[in-house]
Formats: sequence, structure tokens, C-alpha cells
Amino acid sequence: MQSEDNDIGLVLAEICEAAAALILPLWKSGLAVTSKADESPVTEADQRGEKLILEHLARRFPDVPVISEEDASEFGTPDAIGPRFFLVDPLDGTKAFVRGDPNFTVNIGLIDHGRPVAGAVTAPPTGESWFTHRGQVLKRVNGGPATPVRVRPWPTGKAVALISHTMKEETKARLRADYRFDLDEPMDSSIKFCRIAEGSADIYPRLGPTMEWDIAAGHAILETAGGTVLTPEGEPFGYGKADAGFRNGFFVARGGDR
Repeated sequence: MQSEDNDIGLVLAEICEAAAALILPLWKSGLAVTSKADESPVTEADQRGEKLILEHLARRFPDVPVISEEDASEFGTPDAIGPRFFLVDPLDGTKAFVRGDPNFTVNIGLIDHGRPVAGAVTAPPTGESWFTHRGQVLKRVNGGPATPVRVRPWPTGKAVALISHTMKEETKARLRADYRFDLDEPMDSSIKFCRIAEGSADIYPRLGPTMEWDIAAGHAILETAGGTVLTPEGEPFGYGKADAGFRNGFFVARGGDR
């Protein structure tokens, strides 16, 4: 199974890129925005992207169950899940998408026994894709040549934290004291994991709610690139939390060691 997982990331990247090609023309097109039960926004782009991804996954991996954001929002999450399944967020960063900002992504992650073992993330506006492949992370732009990326060592005096646009100044100050970063940059979506994985940022402390499909693909990418995603107490961060509705606790994603 491990050797198979080594190649799944490339397939997932191809699916993410197909969904991105479908979603991109809908960006800044005046799509209607509706609210889900949790008051988060959803658009036709989310729904059409998810439909395409689910069709591709069913064709390529018919025996692997899938938990995806829009389906879960409409029908709920399963009460139990086996050890191996996909987590799909067809448009992470819908608020950014609606605002016209470029930091939104298409995400597919593969979970095996609670761990993210393969993943792909595509940023439709830039054509960037990051994906796991044979023990490393590759990045390509608009389907071009893929090159390896890796986290950078902690740059003392220049460490960059990626944070929420809506983070309050007092929260930011507390996080800076706790995690000792020097600079901060607001950014939406799972692209934060990918920026750390490619060595252009260093830490992403998340002390707010997320769902498993929001971060599984990014987690797989960052961990494969040499980073970590842990609880604030430094414990492993797991998946398959069916009893919690696949909701996450707080986490800290970071690149290289200090």
C-alpha cells in the first residue's frame, strides 16, 4: 500500500488541476453566494468543483470512500469511517474567492490509519500545484515541469507567520510571544501549508475552528516536505474523528527547526 501511496499524489494533482480549470472562469464572475447551515458561504464554483472531483475519484479509486465538504454540509458526516479514505475541499477559501482575492485552493488528501499519506493542492489563480510524490513534494505551475520543494530552516530574526485576515492585534501579539516569529502575513486557505512547505514562510498557528477536509491535503504536503503539524502541546494531529463530526482542534504547522 505504501508504494501505491507514493504515486497517488500525482493522480490527485491532475484531478485538482481539472477542478481548478473548471472553477477559475467562475472567479470574479458575479456568482450568487448562499449560506450553509453554519453560515459559511457556498457558491456554484464549490459545488461544480466537488462534483468533478467526486466523479474522478470514484473512477480512479472506486473502493476508497470520500468525505467532501459540500456533501457533508448537505447530508452530514458519517458516524464511522474505515482506516483509509479521501478528504476533499473543492474550494478552500470561499470567502477569499468571493472577495476576489487569489488565495483559494482545491484540495484532496488521502488518510490512512489517522495519518495524511498523500495529497495535492492547486491554486487556480496562479496555476500552482503542490503534491506528494515518492517521498518528496513537487511543485509545478500550469502543468509545467515539476520541481522538488522543501521547508527552510527557521530564519532567526526573519521568521514569517501566516495568519488569518481577521486576527485581532492582541491575539497576534500573544502568538508572536508564544512562537517567536518576527513577521506576519495575512493569508487565506490551505495555501499557507504550501508556502511553508516550499520555504517561503515558517509557521501557521491555528487557534480557531477547522474541519479535517480543510487541512488534510496541506498537512500531507507540509509533512512530506519536512515540516510538522502538531497540537499546540506538541502531540500528533490525527484524522478520522467521526465522533466529532470531523472537526479539528487547534494546531501549529511549521517548517524547519529553530
